Amino acid sequence: MLGVLALSLALGTPVLSLIGAIGAGLTLGLRGAGTLLSLLVLPLYVPVLIIGAGAADAAASGLGGNAQLLLLGAMLIFAGAFAPWAAAAALRISVE
Repeated sequence: MLGVLALSLALGTPVLSLIGAIGAGLTLGLRGAGTLLSLLVLPLYVPVLIIGAGAADAAASGLGGNAQLLLLGAMLIFAGAFAPWAAAAALRISVE
């Protein structure tokens, strides 16, 4: 169970950071940036957190949690491929 938990943290943390980078780029230089950032990013954080907790729960109940870990891995690949471009576009928009 501890290995699944560590792996889910290792896969989920970069996904959350990449999503946060996009949100930070979108709210850069705005007055109510903290509130707007939480409204933009929180709905995107929830599936990652649910799937990570589901992996730990499945491992604790003896089911393995491989499906959840594969989903987290797919999210990490998707976020790693597209989040830098989205954050760069958001920063370009906020600078203008």
